[in-house]
Amino acid sequence: MNNLNPKDINTTALAYIGDAVYEIYARKHVLEAGIPNVDMLHKYAVHFVCADGQAKALKALMTDFLTEEEVSLAKRARNHKTASKARSAGPVTYKLATAFEALIGYLHLSGQEQRMEEIIAKAFEIIEGGNAHE
Repeated sequence: MNNLNPKDINTTALAYIGDAVYEIYARKHVLEAGIPNVDMLHKYAVHFVCADGQAKALKALMTDFLTEEEVSLAKRARNHKTASKARSAGPVTYKLATAFEALIGYLHLSGQEQRMEEIIAKAFEIIEGGNAHE
């Protein structure tokens, strides 16, 4: 991976890696909630990894949390033409979720782990609506 320059990778590929990285963080987050049952873990994790949750997080993050460079990348990813379609989300929601994943992928590949983790933590707060899992 040392030869990869994230600035040269298209946003769809960034979203591809960002989806995988974010999924691991989401699974770790729900595991830390102390839920003993795997089915319950999965149901809780879905809130974080579904397109609706990711789109909600990105919209909120873009208002006052992301840098100009991060917003620019998210907008570029959101506006990227793609043939893939969402299975359970509308086209706008799907594009926002893909943009969120592209941002995570970009930060991961560019070695900005601390910033990526800050954004993921804030996204979890936004998706949870400030409420802890009961």
